[in-house]
Amino acid sequence: MKVTRLGIVIIAVIVITLLGLLRFRPWSKSTRISSDSHQGPKDDAGQSLTVGYLPVTCHLTCPVTDFASKTTSSNTNFNSQRYSDFPTVVSALEAKQIQATFMIVPLAMKLREDGVPVKICYLGHRDGSQIIIAKNNKAKSLRDLKGKTFAIPSEYSNQNLVLHKLMEDQGMKKEDINFVVLPPPDMPTSLASGAIDGYFVGEPFCAKAEVEGVGRVLYLASDIWPNFISCALVVHEDLIKERPEIVRDLVRGIAESGEWVETHRAEAAKIAAPYYRQDEKLLNFVLTSDPSRVSYVKLTPTDKDLQAIQDMAIKMGILKKTIPMSDIIDRQFVPLNISMPEIKPNK
Repeated sequence: MKVTRLGIVIIAVIVITLLGLLRFRPWSKSTRISSDSHQGPKDDAGQSLTVGYLPVTCHLTCPVTDFASKTTSSNTNFNSQRYSDFPTVVSALEAKQIQATFMIVPLAMKLREDGVPVKICYLGHRDGSQIIIAKNNKAKSLRDLKGKTFAIPSEYSNQNLVLHKLMEDQGMKKEDINFVVLPPPDMPTSLASGAIDGYFVGEPFCAKAEVEGVGRVLYLASDIWPNFISCALVVHEDLIKERPEIVRDLVRGIAESGEWVETHRAEAAKIAAPYYRQDEKLLNFVLTSDPSRVSYVKLTPTDKDLQAIQDMAIKMGILKKTIPMSDIIDRQFVPLNISMPEIKPNK
């Protein structure tokens, strides 16, 4: 059968269209949102707010707060929206599809530098990130990994800043390690396949490589920077100005959730597992095997902590100018007294 030029063009258009449909799956967009978000209208709640997060332990108080708002007397119903990477979070925040989210701190500073009106209102947790390398790698220091490929969650992550600081401390040059950006969930499998030689990211994706026998800890974040900060609660200024009471309720909920998680780690793993779509045993390992591995107290952002991050980011060229801490941090919603909420996981 002879195929005309027009026929070839038509076939090509059909193939491209089918590939596009398979790639973007427009028929699944509505279900994707519902599968990645936790909605649960609370009859006695006077207001609601959706908060963005990634399935990492520095965002753990988001699903716990979500759960708590449905089981306690909070006046706000907090719904959580799960994302797999930070660029998508940024797009949603810029478009005001969400007005509050957990986000890596240098990225929040970059948004502020670029004119996006956001403020850091609270922290996600302390420590909780580790440098992971292949289990059979004999390296004893970062210096031993010269020429290797390392994954980071974002150019604007504290993991990126701290890795470069560690390289500098060990007499290494910037080009001694090849850095690639990967979504946190992809890092353990990339390490197992040999696509990367190591990574620095928040839990539980460090523990996942350990539990599966493909990776080991080279450094705990606390070994390099005690009380390490990865992410913070970032809130759009429009929400702060228009609905300050809901922001106050959110920060209070996160503060109380943090206090609860600190002393109810196994229960927190049970709550977070369906939100994260991860094995409860993995989260339980992270939260209970060594309590010093991650902490959910002392989460009020300080000028000293965030100024150190900004200075490092400016030195690396990630940020271009110094922004006053008063333009970055808003502590007015941090509760003076934190009470322990009563949260009971579903059996």
